[in-house]
Amino acid sequence: MSAIVSRLIHSPSSVSRALSSGLLNYGRLLSTESNRVDEPLKVEEAETVKAPPPPSEKLLVLGGNGFVGSHVCKEALDQGLSVSSLSRSGRSSIRESWADKVEWLQGSLLVPESWKDVMNDVTAVISCVGGFGSNSYMYKINGTSNINAIRAAAEKGVKRFVYISAADFGLVNYLLQGYYEGKRAAEAELLTKFTYGGVILRPGFIYGTRQVGSMKIPLGLIGSPLEMVLQHAKPLNRLPLVGPLLTPPVNVTAVAKVAVRAANDPVFPPGIVDVHGILRYSERK
Repeated sequence: MSAIVSRLIHSPSSVSRALSSGLLNYGRLLSTESNRVDEPLKVEEAETVKAPPPPSEKLLVLGGNGFVGSHVCKEALDQGLSVSSLSRSGRSSIRESWADKVEWLQGSLLVPESWKDVMNDVTAVISCVGGFGSNSYMYKINGTSNINAIRAAAEKGVKRFVYISAADFGLVNYLLQGYYEGKRAAEAELLTKFTYGGVILRPGFIYGTRQVGSMKIPLGLIGSPLEMVLQHAKPLNRLPLVGPLLTPPVNVTAVAKVAVRAANDPVFPPGIVDVHGILRYSERK
């Protein structure tokens, strides 16, 4: 051993060769270890794997071929939702490109057998169902029909349910007793079945362009000026008899926008939204 050390000391070239050999072997060792560490970190294959697309939100609009319902369908499509509509007459008479993207279904909410499968895979429901007539008829259309839909949606596990109700008009409530009693009964059922996902919109007079066959009736000629005048008269609404009549009208586009947002936004607060709330939410981005 001492002879080897002596030879290395007296032969600088030998020392140089030994050091070079040692460094080379050490470098190979590092390279080998480096390869062993790097190999599991290769992610080329993982990067080429595409994640499955998120499930699409499917919205069911009850009464989608009506004045408010058709605007709700159009707004929902504009927001990228999959939209189907259930009504007694089925397909809307509107002949516009957006209407071709709606799945139009025919059935009566008073006859559950006619729509037993329409809520399969539905994530949210917006009901625009309502009507006028005798007191008994109005209670059935505004109350019983919507109660049937609310119960069916709850049984199917639908996440959110939005109901287009009506503002309190005081004396008018008595004159249209069946209408308002039906509305309030449906509201009570919704708040019971959808404690955290039920939203009730209470607009007053709804104006906008109404499609009747091939004709478009501009209901905004009266409604728009009234909205500008009355939307700041909220304190006057507390006056007996006269107060409810000063409820500002609201554009149908605003109602549709808020309804779709309430149905699609999981953080939209549940409960009742009055006319002023509808106006406020419709202005938010």
